[in-house]
Amino acid sequence: MTMTPLVSVDWLSEHLGDPDLVILDATIPKIGEVGPHPLAEQRVPGARFFDLNGVFSDKNTDLPHNLPSPEVFTAASRCLGINSKSKIVVYDHHGIYVSPRVWWMFRAMGHGRVSVLDGGLPKWISAGFDTDTKRPSVEQDGDFEARLNSELVCDAAWVLANLANPSAKLVDARSRGRFCGVEPEPRQGLHGGHIPGSLNLPFDLVLRDGQFLPIDELAKVIHELDLGDGPLAFTCGSGVTACIILLACELILPNPKRVFDGSWAEWGHPEKQFPIET
Repeated sequence: MTMTPLVSVDWLSEHLGDPDLVILDATIPKIGEVGPHPLAEQRVPGARFFDLNGVFSDKNTDLPHNLPSPEVFTAASRCLGINSKSKIVVYDHHGIYVSPRVWWMFRAMGHGRVSVLDGGLPKWISAGFDTDTKRPSVEQDGDFEARLNSELVCDAAWVLANLANPSAKLVDARSRGRFCGVEPEPRQGLHGGHIPGSLNLPFDLVLRDGQFLPIDELAKVIHELDLGDGPLAFTCGSGVTACIILLACELILPNPKRVFDGSWAEWGHPEKQFPIET
């Protein structure tokens, strides 16, 4: 079965009994969020917790949310009961926030049967579907083996090498104020501004009420950037919201796409001395 990048809450409700289905709750707090999320104790029935801030981030770097090694990703995925044939649906409590990051991570690690729940838990609840407060135990480890697809991720060296490449476009998901360097970065100590030549598409422009815009509206937003047909790379503060606009573009454009995993947490660090525009 081919999994589309997005699935609706109706689709998920109809497939809850599928034996290969694995539902992942990938919620993390937004930067600056104080206290537990109002939906913190609720989950889609059977959902397992994907710990992005824990085992699914590289502990050998100070950069937040970077991909762990394939070996670490394999072990952590197997502990969640994920098999090579699993149908993975990932959601978060914010509607759309971190779930596209997890969708991209699995694709980058070679698992193609993964989708984002459009609207996340708020949409699930508003549609009248039941929730659960129990975190299920995993009865048997999975057999998924991660293999990194390097064409879906890039580092600062790749970005530097493509600064003068007119066919390669870099799209930044941060707010306009952060992109222009007139709003402070939420992570202290980072420079303001943006990578030279990059384009700005604040991630909230592709969303409405915690869901992706309808396809016709989304296409209008994407096409206004005039991205051409060359390779696209996506960046943000730490590689999370970059995946929101990557997924939005995946729904519209066939271009090859990758994430700059270090994002502004790496590029904007004073010790790196990378070129910056404001």
